[in-house]
Amino acid sequence: MRTVQIYDTTLRDGTQGEGFNLSVNDKIRIARRLDALGVAFIEGGWPGSNPKDAEFFKRSRDMEWKHAQIAAFGSTCRVGWGPEDDANIRALIDSQAPVCTVFGKSWTLHVTEVLRTTLDENLRIIEESVAYLRAAGRRVIYDAEHFFDGYKGDAAYALETLRAAIRGGAETVVLCDTNGGTMPWELEAIIRTVQAAIMHPIGIHAHNDSDCAVVNSLIAVRLGAVQVQGTINGVGERCGNANLCSIIPNLELKMGVRCLPDGALSGLYDLSHFVSEVANLTPNDHLPYVGRSAFAHKGGVHVAAMRRCPMSYQHIDPARVGNRTRVVVSDLSGRGNLLSKAEEHGVEVVSTEQVVDVLNDIKELEARGFSFEAAEASVAIRLKRQQPGYHPPFELIDFFVAVEHRRGRGIFAEAMVKVRVGEEVLHTAAEGNGPVNALDNALRKALLPYYPQISAFHLVDYKVRILDSESGTRATTRVLIDMQNGTQRWSTVGASTNIIEASWMALVDAIEYGLVIASRETNGQSLQNGVANVQIY
Repeated sequence: MRTVQIYDTTLRDGTQGEGFNLSVNDKIRIARRLDALGVAFIEGGWPGSNPKDAEFFKRSRDMEWKHAQIAAFGSTCRVGWGPEDDANIRALIDSQAPVCTVFGKSWTLHVTEVLRTTLDENLRIIEESVAYLRAAGRRVIYDAEHFFDGYKGDAAYALETLRAAIRGGAETVVLCDTNGGTMPWELEAIIRTVQAAIMHPIGIHAHNDSDCAVVNSLIAVRLGAVQVQGTINGVGERCGNANLCSIIPNLELKMGVRCLPDGALSGLYDLSHFVSEVANLTPNDHLPYVGRSAFAHKGGVHVAAMRRCPMSYQHIDPARVGNRTRVVVSDLSGRGNLLSKAEEHGVEVVSTEQVVDVLNDIKELEARGFSFEAAEASVAIRLKRQQPGYHPPFELIDFFVAVEHRRGRGIFAEAMVKVRVGEEVLHTAAEGNGPVNALDNALRKALLPYYPQISAFHLVDYKVRILDSESGTRATTRVLIDMQNGTQRWSTVGASTNIIEASWMALVDAIEYGLVIASRETNGQSLQNGVANVQIY
């Protein structure tokens, strides 16, 4: 099987993306995960540009790397200088990184207008910079910046810049689509010409400004490129770099090209989400392969087919990249969606009518503003309520909420809740820092003597969305609640023109789901109320 080197530049080029920032500790943590995945090169940063990157290389050289070579990034020496006198080149050597990646100018526009020098001088600094680093015992990769734009401007000169790097001793010359505007057919034609002209190992470094970075990288490999540069999740300046989370599985699963150690591909999903978490970014659910929605199925026809043949609407088994199939419930769902959701949450379906009733209920509620895609616990508890003989752990009789402003105390909220547990009617009140918090406190106060496990339920997120803003303060409000118990987390939904009612709907679903389904998953057994002797399964 043909092999290709994966060169990860998340820690350098990725950090040039707006909103993507990493500390030294963050970079070390991500580098360790990249090494565990098995990439060939990890570009740690530009040691001549800032103290943080210099610190990364200082720490990384004392670490053991199983698969990856650490690469330091920098530019060719300055115009009119030799590499031996250039601080940037000295910083590359001082980093003690075994690999140095040097970029230089390929486009005459940049040579004459940015560097403000001659074409011959640019060739000199490319060749001498590479040669100096090679003489210092470093492996050298040459990044031909703006190569495709340069080739379209002056093909002969762009090729000469590659030849200068090769004369200096670069092991690979990487063709960079720095502005990200090269179309796939342009890139293919240019790479074919380059290969015929230089007969030297080439790599590809694509940016995504025209949304072609992944396909351009794959075309380059198909034409013989031995190295692909990119970032995890496609982070990077402007529209980002080529996304390695798409490129890697495409190479291994679609093109038969090896780029990771055996078995490593299944760690891709976790790595993708780990990088987002470390950078404090919300993961993009819709990324191919590694997005949470990459194998999520919403249409009823699709789900019905997949229940018969799992690959009928999936291009790969998601487990190969560490992901999983998900079924989403909405007004577009069919019975298969609910059957899959019942199986997922361990809810026994007694009859088809049970599913149809819940499905019709969901469709009607979605028309009124509910959304069950992100509130699977509300779906599961509705299925549970349809089971013959099911008795909910509690039933609402009524509630009352007041928000007051008092001199010397400011704003505070108080809630009264009347609920039935078994044969007992409980009437409790509690205060809170807001109406929803007061309701939550009052409900817990009523239920805790009967269900002490509620003390471990924590409301960890509360989202509100106004659905018809043109209605002003009469608009329908959708509330999503995330509840957590240890490592378990579930989401519920409510919707109403009254935000308190919408919040109560979601809160009741969350507590009931936690008592009936989440607790069973934790304990592996039916949950009973020992005080009132209420069977809730």
